[in-house]
Amino acid sequence: MSVTIKSQREIELMRHAGKLLGQTLKQLEEAVRPGMSTWELNQIGEEIIRGYGCIPSFLNYNGYPASICISLNDEVVHGIPRKDFSIQEGDIVSMDAGLIYQGYHADAARTVGVGEITENARKLIEVTRQSFFEGIRQAKQGNHLYDISGAIGDYAESFGYGVVRDLVGHGIGKNLHEDPQIPNFRQRRRGLKLQAGMTLAIEPMVNEGSPDVCWADDDWTVMTEDCSLSAHYENTVLITDGEPEMRCKMCRMAV
Repeated sequence: MSVTIKSQREIELMRHAGKLLGQTLKQLEEAVRPGMSTWELNQIGEEIIRGYGCIPSFLNYNGYPASICISLNDEVVHGIPRKDFSIQEGDIVSMDAGLIYQGYHADAARTVGVGEITENARKLIEVTRQSFFEGIRQAKQGNHLYDISGAIGDYAESFGYGVVRDLVGHGIGKNLHEDPQIPNFRQRRRGLKLQAGMTLAIEPMVNEGSPDVCWADDDWTVMTEDCSLSAHYENTVLITDGEPEMRCKMCRMAV
């Protein structure tokens, strides 16, 4: 395993990438509406990213055919936007986006409800979001990587939810996916020791039911095996000698 420690210059570039990605996701959240196709939402995201002078991280990555991963309801991640697939009132929509700014990636995801959603869906979205913040309480120099994993998993599972095992978070920098891999559930070991300058994409993926998933025929879209709802929340995080910095918010987080 080769984990890169970013220089101050690299941190500044990634900080700006994160700021732009945070703005992108905010605009995407505001754009979601019943009746629009997932392809239309993808096009909005790509236009925003390119308007910032950046490159979409996901477009053509290992053959992925779009700029924004858009996953609805029982789709966990990596849903492919389609012109013939419309968002409906009551859906929950996960948007996973990444961009490249001057050679450095930022990666983040949000799940939002469309119009009136069920209380169960609302709770799943909120617990998934909060599980991320429980995890980054542990994202401090001197702690261990799997302290993050355990905090995320313990919190989400305390609500009876299934934390996806087959997909994990990752390091990030010049490459979209770098070491280390970051599970979202408790591990037997503690993992590597965290150091200031590490940059991590921490991303809980939480199912209302079983943690088990399956892949659609397109070989990209990951779905819950039991057809239960799924939510996703992700940010690019910098390990510092103090509190972690959440890049897509462009600020230090008091956690």
